[in-house]
Amino acid sequence: MKLIKAIIKPFKLEEVKEALAEVGIEGMTVTEVKGFGRQKGHTEIYRGSEYTVDFLPKVLIDIAVTDDMVAKTIDAIRNSAKTGKIGDGKIFVIPMDEAIRIRTDEKGDSAI
Repeated sequence: MKLIKAIIKPFKLEEVKEALAEVGIEGMTVTEVKGFGRQKGHTEIYRGSEYTVDFLPKVLIDIAVTDDMVAKTIDAIRNSAKTGKIGDGKIFVIPMDEAIRIRTDEKGDSAI
C-alpha cells in the first residue's frame, strides 16, 4: 500500500477528482494549504503599492491506494493537474505500513 500526496493548483481540483474517479479511486482527503516552491511566490500591485506574496494557495490531496493502483493514480493526477506553467505542483508516493477501517476493523488492502 502507498499514500499518495499531491499538491496542485486549487482550480484544478475538480478536474483531478474526475480523473481519479475514472480510474477507480473512491476516496480522498483534500486540504487547502499554502506554500511555495522554486518560484518563491510572486509580486502583486495593490492600490499602487507592490508587495510580495510568499505563500501561494494550493490544494493537498491524500489518497491511500493499493500497490497495483499507484501508477494509474499518478498518471491521472499528473495528466489532469498539468498546465505546463510554474507552480503546477508535486506528487509524493510514501510507503504505508497499515490501513485500518475503524467501522469494521478491516485491515490492509481491504480497508482502503
